[in-house]
Amino acid sequence: MKHKIGFNTLGRRSAHRKALHRNMTISLFRHERIKTTKAKAKAVRRTAEKLITRAKEDSLHNRRIAARRIHDKAVLAKLFTELGPRYQSRPGGYTRILKLGYREGDGSEIVILELVDRKIKEKQKSKKKKAEEAKPAEETK
Repeated sequence: MKHKIGFNTLGRRSAHRKALHRNMTISLFRHERIKTTKAKAKAVRRTAEKLITRAKEDSLHNRRIAARRIHDKAVLAKLFTELGPRYQSRPGGYTRILKLGYREGDGSEIVILELVDRKIKEKQKSKKKKAEEAKPAEETK
């Protein structure tokens, strides 16, 4: 029976699993998109969403709690200055999992774990670039 199993151990001991969560969460916040297996993505999503919820309110207490898990100062600053305010009005669900297929070697399911508003930012940037490129052409006429 599988009663009272709170999380997936991912076949690792606790220290290795905590390091994996820490490293993958830092990579997710730094790049806003990572490619991993489905089981790892589901485990990391849980950690990342709790940290983003903490980052919505920028206080010393919340920064210290987040700093326990995130040991990179630049990523910690990004979490509280960019990501927290970005999701201020959102009640939850900050990440999405997109299925890519199966890995050739062992057949495990590969997914992309990304932050939800990432695509919107890219579209806005590309629209701004197109607008900026069009302006100099119009000015030369």
